[in-house]
Amino acid sequence: MISMTFLFQFGGDIWSNLLWLILLLIFFNFYPRFMVSQLLWKLEKSAVMLENLTTKAKNIVTKKIPKKSREIREKIDNFLEFFMIEPVSLDPYGIIKKLEHVSNLSEERFKFFVKDLASNLNKEEQANVVMGLSATISLYQLAKLVRHYVEIVRKTKNLQLGMVLEMQLPLIERISKALLNGAEALTNGWPIGDSVGCIVAAKLIGNSKVKEMEEDVVFAEKKIKGKDVIIMKAKGPGGRLGKIGRAVEKILKKKKVGKIITVDAAAKLEGEKTGKVAEGVGVAIGGIGVDRAYIENLATKKNIPLDSIVIKMSQEEAIQPIPEAVLKGIPLAIKAVERAIENSKGRVLVVGVGNTCGVGNDAKSAEKAEIEAKKNLKRIKKKEEEEKKSFWDWF
Repeated sequence: MISMTFLFQFGGDIWSNLLWLILLLIFFNFYPRFMVSQLLWKLEKSAVMLENLTTKAKNIVTKKIPKKSREIREKIDNFLEFFMIEPVSLDPYGIIKKLEHVSNLSEERFKFFVKDLASNLNKEEQANVVMGLSATISLYQLAKLVRHYVEIVRKTKNLQLGMVLEMQLPLIERISKALLNGAEALTNGWPIGDSVGCIVAAKLIGNSKVKEMEEDVVFAEKKIKGKDVIIMKAKGPGGRLGKIGRAVEKILKKKKVGKIITVDAAAKLEGEKTGKVAEGVGVAIGGIGVDRAYIENLATKKNIPLDSIVIKMSQEEAIQPIPEAVLKGIPLAIKAVERAIENSKGRVLVVGVGNTCGVGNDAKSAEKAEIEAKKNLKRIKKKEEEEKKSFWDWF
């Protein structure tokens, strides 16, 4: 009686109700499978796109190498699997030295690999290829990770895991496209967003005599606002980060410094304007933290004030050709540095932090970098317009 009442409450005859229940059962059984299939189609499409971006980045690096052969392509393919294992941090004592050691070994391996493949290139061009290869490896690892989870979803039919991955894909795709543009810029020696600190330092150096110290680090001494100022940056115009921490340590051992000012790019929040200049305290250096730890330890020991001036941009803008809004923020950053120097006591050390790709070691080179950056912006804008046009033509 209960089952009959249940069937008839839907209205119509018993066969219509039975058919309705059968359709509901089929829907509940097959809809999750349909959802997984649809999700896998989307995930597979994104995974293939990331793999294609990796191939494009690899081709960009390969084109820079004078000798091209199947053997060289295979060597590059094998090197894309390169990894760095972080040291054990269960006992934090000495972790900075361990990180520095592993990081140095990694850099040496990159330099040796590029020198072996492209011995005909000069040191600056080799430095650019090293940076381009590093961006390509990051893109390759990201593509591998997405492929890994796509295959897990395919094997387990886990809808929840697939949905989590799908939610992350828009951000992953944004970063991947930025890495491709970054690989192109770094390989060709174009200034990127992260080069802004080095441009500021190069402009402050002006025509002063530049000396090299430590590994891949240069500095100059001059008077700014009536104060003795030491300006430091990574050696350009090849793509380098330099051993900034070690270089600062050497300077502080030789000369008394009353203030350290670091200038760098900083990640902005969504909604903030690109190119905005902000001032604060502390050491504005990213990365794994080795250089920052050196400067912080020395400043604490000697009681040296630490000022930071940053130019804000998104993570994607930092690894792509330098945006126009960031170029406009450079004069504001220079004024902020000059104010900080004016309000200091004693000798000041200004450190231009970041990747010095495309940025030389004086004001003239910095101006050339800005001109090159503007040319790249026009080229990128034209490319984007052509892509949009071809997209609408497809319809």
